Amino acid sequence: MRRLVYLLPLLLFAILAGYFALALRPGRDPQLLPSAMIDKPVPAIDLAALDGGARVTNQSFAGHVTLINFFASWCVPCRAEHPMLMRMAQDEKLPLIGIDYEDKPDQAKQLIAQLGDPYRAIGADADGRLFIDFGAYGVPETYVIDKEGRIRFRQVGPIDADTLANTILPMVKKLEGS
Repeated sequence: MRRLVYLLPLLLFAILAGYFALALRPGRDPQLLPSAMIDKPVPAIDLAALDGGARVTNQSFAGHVTLINFFASWCVPCRAEHPMLMRMAQDEKLPLIGIDYEDKPDQAKQLIAQLGDPYRAIGADADGRLFIDFGAYGVPETYVIDKEGRIRFRQVGPIDADTLANTILPMVKKLEGS
């Protein structure tokens, strides 16, 4: 029994070392956060529009390859990402739907007024329920949705020029069939 007490720390160390060796093996990206929602239908969306207009629903983007971007006025990385979203909005063929996550509507409207509005529609997810349904971790998060309403890609964190040029735009082009 006494030997077991001395071997227990060594055994725990070996288990932890094995776990970290597997998690950090070559070819595995430790920054990658997989999503269980990939290739699954978009959760049901039915949100009040931030501007008080028509509700934002799945019909808002049905039949089009679309990007859904979760953001908040209090999110510093969202502000850093905003110029990239404005650049993406210049491509009229790619609808960008904004989901304002757990935010005060006045603050979200102020953010849009200051930085510009890249979105075709903005839904207010005041209670964060849709955020949870998407399996999101934090803002900003962006999802590529295909024409059939399935999630095909998830970008955790701000979209940068490299991700846009080398991942998102080629995927959109492929999904559009062009």
